[in-house]
Amino acid sequence: MTLEKNHRTENWKKNIILFLSSQTISLFGSALVQYAMMWHITLHTESGMMMTLFIICGFVPTFILSPFAGVWADRYNRKILIILSDGFIATATLILAIVFLTGYDAVWLLFLMAAIRAIGTGIQTPAVGAILPQIVPKENLTKVNGINGSLHAIIMFVAPMVSAALLTMATLEVIFFIDVITAVIAIFTLLGFLKISAHEKASDQQPPSYFEDFKLGVTYIKSNSFLKQFFLFFGVFFILMAPAAFLTPLQVTRSFGDDVWRLTAIEIAFSVGMMAGGGIIASWGGFPNKIHTMTLASLLMGICTLALGIVPVFWVYLLFMAIFGIAMPIFNTPTTVLLQEKVDESYLGRIFGVFGMISTSMMPIGMLIFGPMADVIKVEWLLVGTGILILILSFFLGVNKVLLETGKPVVEEPAK
Repeated sequence: MTLEKNHRTENWKKNIILFLSSQTISLFGSALVQYAMMWHITLHTESGMMMTLFIICGFVPTFILSPFAGVWADRYNRKILIILSDGFIATATLILAIVFLTGYDAVWLLFLMAAIRAIGTGIQTPAVGAILPQIVPKENLTKVNGINGSLHAIIMFVAPMVSAALLTMATLEVIFFIDVITAVIAIFTLLGFLKISAHEKASDQQPPSYFEDFKLGVTYIKSNSFLKQFFLFFGVFFILMAPAAFLTPLQVTRSFGDDVWRLTAIEIAFSVGMMAGGGIIASWGGFPNKIHTMTLASLLMGICTLALGIVPVFWVYLLFMAIFGIAMPIFNTPTTVLLQEKVDESYLGRIFGVFGMISTSMMPIGMLIFGPMADVIKVEWLLVGTGILILILSFFLGVNKVLLETGKPVVEEPAK
C-alpha cells in the first residue's frame, strides 16, 4: 500500500467527521445568507426581473469558473483551496455587512455578493468532490456521500425557516455576521484538526502551462468512453429535469391555489424526502452495480414527474413530491461515488469541474426552452412530456453496456 493510502485508511472516521462537520457549519451560514438576500430583494423590489438577475449572478460565475477550478483542484492542495474559498466568501460578507451598517444598502451590492459567493462555490465544489476519496476508503464512499446528502437536505430544510425567523427579529447585517462566524469555525476546524496531506499530483512539479493541464483533462475525457457517455446522459437529463425543478411552484399556484402554505408544503415535502433518501442510500448502499441504482432512481423521478402532471389532489401531489425527494440522493450518491472511484485521482478535480459546468448550465438552458412554453402550454403537459422522456432516457441508461461495465463494484487489491 502507498503512504497516501495508509494515511487515508488510518483514522478516516475521525477525519470525515471533522470534514463533514466543518462543511455543514459553513453551508448552514451560507444558506442563511442566500435565503435572506433573496427575500430582501423580493420584499424591497417586488420585481421578477430583479429576482432573475439575482439568480443569474448566483450561477454564471460558477459555470465560467468550473473548468479553471477543476484544474486548481488537481494542481494544488485541495484542503487549502476549500479554506481559501471559505475565507474569500467570509471576507466579502464581512465587508458587505460593514457597508450595510453605514447605511448604504443598495440592491446591486447583493447582486455583487451573489456573484462573489458563486465564485467561492465554483472553486470549492470540485475540491470537495475530489478530496473525499483522499479521506474515505472506497468501500465507504457511498455511505459517506449518502450521509453528506442527508446533511445538505437537513440544512436546506432548516435554513429557510431560521433565516425567515431571523429577518423578523434582526437586520440583514446580523445574518451576514452569522455567516462570517460559521465560516471562521469551519476554517479553524480544517486548519487545526483535519490532518490530510496533499494528493500526489499536487506534490509533483506542475506543468508550466495552465492550459496544458486543462487540455490534458479534455483529452482524458475524450479518450474515456465512460465519461463521454456519462456526461452526455447528464446533459440531456438536467435539461429534462428543468420543469419539475423550476415550474412546479407556478403549476401549484395556477392549479391548486396561490396560498403561501401550498408553496411551503411542496418545499417541505421535497426536503423531507431528500433527508429520507440520504438515510436510505447511506444504510442500504445501493445495488452492487451503481448504474442499476441510478436507473432505479431515475425511473422513480420520471414516474414522479409524470404523476405531478396528472394528479388532481394536492395531498397526492405532495406524496409524489416527497418520493421525488427520496429518489434524488439515491441517484446523486452513486453518481458522485462512480466518478470518485473510476476517475484517476490526478484528474478528479478537472472531471468534477466539467460535471459542475454541466449541472449549473443545463437546467437554466432547460428553462430557456420550457419557461416560455409554460406561458402558452399548461405546466401539466410539460411535466407529462418530460416525465415520459426521462423514463425513456432511464431505459437507455439501464441497458448501456459501457456504463454498466463501469458501474460494477470495485474490487480492492489485497494489501502487500
